[in-house]
Amino acid sequence: MKQHSGRSSGRGEKRARVKSAKGRDASSTRWLARQLNDPYVREAKAKGYRSRAAFKLIELDGKFQFLRNGATVLDLGAAPGGWSQVATERVAPRGRVIAIDLLEIAPIAGVEILEGDLREAEAARRLEATLGGKADVVLSDMAAPTTGHRATDHLRTVALFEAALDFGERVLKPGGTFVGKVFQGGAAGDLLARIKQRFRDVRHVKPPASRAESVELYLVATGFRE
Repeated sequence: MKQHSGRSSGRGEKRARVKSAKGRDASSTRWLARQLNDPYVREAKAKGYRSRAAFKLIELDGKFQFLRNGATVLDLGAAPGGWSQVATERVAPRGRVIAIDLLEIAPIAGVEILEGDLREAEAARRLEATLGGKADVVLSDMAAPTTGHRATDHLRTVALFEAALDFGERVLKPGGTFVGKVFQGGAAGDLLARIKQRFRDVRHVKPPASRAESVELYLVATGFRE
């Protein structure tokens, strides 16, 4: 699959204008306008991806090349499934993709889907049983619903990141890769020190598909040490 550059789509095209409608507030109107004028949204629809977030994974993998044919991949917090779609395209035909989320995920060809909260022991056990061994890659695009209070949103997302990392450290093969979403300044302090101790190389990356106004970053940790 060709890597999306984020530069060609939308050039020379007219921007869609959205009129305010009865029952729609100003923020809803702005959100709709942004969606209609977002080249990643249009391309996701054209390529059959379930979300524009698919291009974030495409760009991260283009840079670090961790989704290889034959790899076993866990997609944590996978709904609606855009990352799982990309992962299964890239690890097929010999690889596996296992996805889990609190929300129901519509079937995706080539993806094993579980429903549950990774932070609960029963869901974690089911996921480990389904995996039946070790994973090459653990992905987490999990983020808590935003409250509008940046510090609170950061703490809640870090908690989800740590839950994903805890699980990743249990199931990754030596040399494996962990990718997780963080906010603001990224992983820091004791958490960053822990990650650097367990992985050979650790980078914070903002892929081009992340909106400019977004505070999200992705931590890409490669070369897992058991």
